[in-house]
Amino acid sequence: MKHYTSYKDTIKAINSGKSSCYTIVQDYLKTISEKNPEINAFVQVFSEESLQRAKEIDQKILEGRAGKLAGMVIGIKDNICIKNHNVTASSKILKGFESLYNATVVERLIKEDAIIIGSLNCDEFAMGSASENSIYGPVRNPLNRNKVPGGSSGGSSSAVAAKMCLVALGSDTGGSIRQPASFCGVVGLKPTYSRVSRYGLIAYASSFDQIGPLANNVEDTALVLEVIAGIDKNDSTSSSRKVGNYTCVNTKEKRKIAVLLDCLELDGLDSEIKNSIDKTIEELKQEGHEVEYLSFPYLDVLVPTYYVLTTAEASSNLARFDGVHYGYRTEHPKNLEDTYINTRTEAFGEEVKRRIMLGTFVLSAGYKDDYYKKSQQVRRIVQDKTNEILKDFDFILSPTTPHTAFDIGKKQTDPTVMYLEDIFTVHANITGNPAISLPMYKHTNGMPFGLQLLSKKFSERELLSFSLELMHEYTKDGK
Repeated sequence: MKHYTSYKDTIKAINSGKSSCYTIVQDYLKTISEKNPEINAFVQVFSEESLQRAKEIDQKILEGRAGKLAGMVIGIKDNICIKNHNVTASSKILKGFESLYNATVVERLIKEDAIIIGSLNCDEFAMGSASENSIYGPVRNPLNRNKVPGGSSGGSSSAVAAKMCLVALGSDTGGSIRQPASFCGVVGLKPTYSRVSRYGLIAYASSFDQIGPLANNVEDTALVLEVIAGIDKNDSTSSSRKVGNYTCVNTKEKRKIAVLLDCLELDGLDSEIKNSIDKTIEELKQEGHEVEYLSFPYLDVLVPTYYVLTTAEASSNLARFDGVHYGYRTEHPKNLEDTYINTRTEAFGEEVKRRIMLGTFVLSAGYKDDYYKKSQQVRRIVQDKTNEILKDFDFILSPTTPHTAFDIGKKQTDPTVMYLEDIFTVHANITGNPAISLPMYKHTNGMPFGLQLLSKKFSERELLSFSLELMHEYTKDGK
């Protein structure tokens, strides 16, 4: 049983006759059957469907009419709609609900002959940083099964890291692609807000959510983004800006890089992570890049601002899950109000209830100006400061996470401690900028951790180019 770690190797093996889409899917299905019972990354596996599709794509390859993702096996987070399959956002309130349509990103993957092998576990309604808040139970980190894989796209990061699929799609509201990518040692990209259509994504916070890929390398990340990005008539917030050629990159330019001192001097930042980032900064300087340390006085308000605004949006977005329209409904309700109250009480998990209540509170009369309006003002200040920095610099560099993956159950008792997991990643969601986590390091505790780069809006090509250069330099010396 052979698993290829890049699409380049995959298609090379298929074209040379050493393998086929059918054989590759068989191998992935075998790995899923062996590993998933413990890791719990997949909540549905499309065995027969993916094998049938593999046969069809093998034929298309023979006839020379296959798409640019022919033979790429992809897993999809369980909050992204796949036609004629259950989509639950890992919540009891949507248990048994079957989607009538494909999300735009799924439609575009299928059009280019990707093979969707199943749907992936996540925190309920994408609310969490550990993938423990799920009706299906917690996801385990394949590199150490006593530890979390990060969240909310923990099923996506685990599936890629465990070689149960080549690439996965996740959604990123405050770091939900990049933080699990860091914990599992894979590449995770959050595109510019509006670069990728959100049609078919079950919304958590609509002005923050963005779909993006998790992969083993930058090249596959770029290729998938090239396919899924672009304007969509079904999503009025999607950008009409032309999609760049993300896979054609220049890795030799000298760059100007800003390093936020406040991130590196944060109390609680693992000293080994700090030392690794410091070493990378010195290496960048030696290679001719211009690196400058800057103060960013808003780091301590990013997480509170993020949670006020996202919970406010969540309280509105999740109002549709009421036991009347679709999904779970409480048994034997006395009246309509009883239906609403009991359905939501029985079917929403604790974290989802907490965020709905917080969001309702910050939008309530007497508190809206103090919390919601103030947070919107802070969001604008953070956006302006970020734009100011990126006028003079190509990238903002920081750790992705303050530490490596923690033990399952360790942080469940204190929500505020869990919320601080997002301290480095929420920045890009507040401002709408693209950001990537690169699996550049390994801790002495044996667990990986990532380096994060944030860049100008719609500069994914430059971001991916520089990421590719960093990864090549990193692997070249066997670091």
